[in-house]
Amino acid sequence: MYTTFQKHLQEELQQIEAAGLYKRERVIVTPQSSGIAVATTDNPHAEVINFCANNYLGLADNQELIDAAKACMDRRGYGMASVRFICGTQDTHKQLEQAISDFFGTEDTILYASCFDANGGLFEPLLGQEDAIISDALNHASIIDGVRLCKAVRYRYANGDMADLEKQLQAAQAQRYRIIATDGVFSMDGNVCPLDKIYELAQKYDAMVMVDESHSAGVVGETGHGVTERYNLRGKIEILTGTLGKAFGGSVGGFTTGKKEIIDLLRQRSRPYLFSNSLPPMIAAAGLKTLELLTRNNELQDRLHSNTAYFVEKMKGAGFDIKPTESAICAVMLYDAKLSQDMAAALQQEGIYVTGFYYPVVPKDQARIRVQVSAAHTREQLDRGIAAFIKVGKAFGVIK
Repeated sequence: MYTTFQKHLQEELQQIEAAGLYKRERVIVTPQSSGIAVATTDNPHAEVINFCANNYLGLADNQELIDAAKACMDRRGYGMASVRFICGTQDTHKQLEQAISDFFGTEDTILYASCFDANGGLFEPLLGQEDAIISDALNHASIIDGVRLCKAVRYRYANGDMADLEKQLQAAQAQRYRIIATDGVFSMDGNVCPLDKIYELAQKYDAMVMVDESHSAGVVGETGHGVTERYNLRGKIEILTGTLGKAFGGSVGGFTTGKKEIIDLLRQRSRPYLFSNSLPPMIAAAGLKTLELLTRNNELQDRLHSNTAYFVEKMKGAGFDIKPTESAICAVMLYDAKLSQDMAAALQQEGIYVTGFYYPVVPKDQARIRVQVSAAHTREQLDRGIAAFIKVGKAFGVIK
């Protein structure tokens, strides 16, 4: 059987290659930071400025986090070798869950190996076939997969379209319980969900709200406490999910935080929680240190917001088509998939590390290079990135 299947796979891969859409991993040979080195065929240590990491606050190589992780390994060991409810829970896990609850102003928190697991294990334990999920059309794949695993009736509304959401909520009155699911920041466009209006509609149509804070926690809001801070809804949203893998240090680990009874039931029935090893103690300890840093002062968030505003202003001034953003994600729209790949490759030759995105990651004919700004970027690095974009953009006819 595999001989025939192998030929099928080879043909599929050849078609992807021929279309110029083959995804290749580029190997980083330094710690993750705003400036990194990658191994290329010509240079085993090519230095580039990194504009495509989720390292929004620049904490991925922060020495305080590294020290906290090392110290915890000495105190609590390397790994847990167990799921949480058997013998996989340490005091560090409970402390991190409490710290996350305090950060978001929620009642309780449950940790997962990733936010993909948090979203994948969220809906099925809570809702049945007599219930409804109303999901934003541009929600992350993990939310989509989590919804697919649930037997609830599915509704979808156009991205950020409150008229469409209201229409779907009206239709969902036929179901018992309703939950609106949305990303806080949509990872490919950088736009923030209109949570204030979503909340109003939820109140009007007797629905709950779930928000994925993966790209918004640490970034959105005056002090980086996410979209609930941005819209003055702290503690009012039933369910938030998020990750330690982006602004919160860039490692692994996810969480669901919200109403106590919801978290309690997830501990009883959420399959990724019940059947996956708990986070290594060092990850939990570094997560605790991250939240301590973020409540110490607002320096990193302020620098991130300043860097993002500067980059967007200069890029728009140069003539680039940048989607509106309230986050650290700046989508440089190119529309053509192959162009996004060719420009990304040319930018790396200029010492700028970016990635082109195209279908099926984004809708067809909506290809772009997603630039992610970090608090770790210096003004010199931002200027070099902008200058390279202008040079390459002119060479490819994207700008004049």
